[in-house]
Amino acid sequence: MSFETIFREVFKALARNRLRTLLTMLGIIMGVGAFICVVSVGNAGSSRVEEQLHNVGDNLIWVEAGSRAKSGVRVGSRGTKTLVVGDSNAVIEQIPGVRSASPNVDGRLQVVYGNLNWGTQYRGVSPEYFDIRKWVISAGAAFTQDDVDHNAPVCVLGNTVASSLFEDEDPIGKTVNVKGVPFKVIGILQAKGFSATGQDQDDFVVIPITTAQKRISGVEWLDDIYFSAVSREAIPETTKQIISLMRERHHLRASEDDDFNIRTPEELIRAQLATANIFTWLVGSAASLSLLVGGIGIMNIMLVSVTQRTREIGIRLAVGASEQDIQWQFLGEAIVMSLMGGALGVLAGIGGAFLLKNALHWDMLLSPQVMLIAGVFSAAVGIFFGYYPAQKAARLDPIEGLRYE
Repeated sequence: MSFETIFREVFKALARNRLRTLLTMLGIIMGVGAFICVVSVGNAGSSRVEEQLHNVGDNLIWVEAGSRAKSGVRVGSRGTKTLVVGDSNAVIEQIPGVRSASPNVDGRLQVVYGNLNWGTQYRGVSPEYFDIRKWVISAGAAFTQDDVDHNAPVCVLGNTVASSLFEDEDPIGKTVNVKGVPFKVIGILQAKGFSATGQDQDDFVVIPITTAQKRISGVEWLDDIYFSAVSREAIPETTKQIISLMRERHHLRASEDDDFNIRTPEELIRAQLATANIFTWLVGSAASLSLLVGGIGIMNIMLVSVTQRTREIGIRLAVGASEQDIQWQFLGEAIVMSLMGGALGVLAGIGGAFLLKNALHWDMLLSPQVMLIAGVFSAAVGIFFGYYPAQKAARLDPIEGLRYE
């Protein structure tokens, strides 16, 4: 018997029992749909973490003025005044694993334009800061080393500050007042939005490091230094070398704690990404258990079908059908139900994803690979759970089949 004939008989058999066929496929449909929805939510979360990883910086190593015990009193983070521009220069000169560096001082201030004002944070940095922290200038330009050398009163505004002070007006070339000092706006940063912790990343003003120290803060020490390693792989070893050099420059004995904190945010975010991916696949695996339930349903219905069609099987075998023909017919019924259930499940998953996105405002990221995996898995379920009933039908004794009432 040809495959064309076998599958024609398969569809006839399924069409004779439409309701039973639909109910049998329901477990596959729900399993595939649930798997696609769950993995889409997880993929959206992982995508947000990956975006955060991209935005955090270019192989960033962050050194912060740290805490230290002095005379029995623990000075909190940024409580020391030992971090200076010379530390940044020394690291660049002596550690080959560092590509660039930007010293930083920051604090809160009020920016005034006309009759509008906005409370925000300022960052006094070098021009390398924009590349290290992956900030893109959307309008105007960044300040230069010449601006740093001459303590120029120029600034680059974060998107939140620019929109709050200027609304529809073009800020480039305008003058804002900061602590009585007129600053010329020379650039606007491209928006990054909110961080994973809910902080507005665009609510700050960037000015040259020397301008910040001499005209705003009035101090010579630093709050932070941002370093960019030459590669991601070089970060761990470069971090160790920075710690060693900084301790040497700060004249710290072996028994003394660091007077600075050193962090590599990328490691933390990568750990979050790995956790998000594991959680996605764990929940996806739980959702796919309904596929197994659907497969068991297929096996149950096929075994019932074999029993109900015992006489039919006996007649087919008696008139010349081979065991292989019988096996392929029943296995074909299981595979067709699985494939149809998988296809309908994919449509249900896509529809469910859009419904969740519109009703609950969840982020969803549909993936063709996930839909393909779900479809292939549903077919595999049909083959696995349909094989035993098909074997049982093929091995039926024709005489017993003809005698069956």
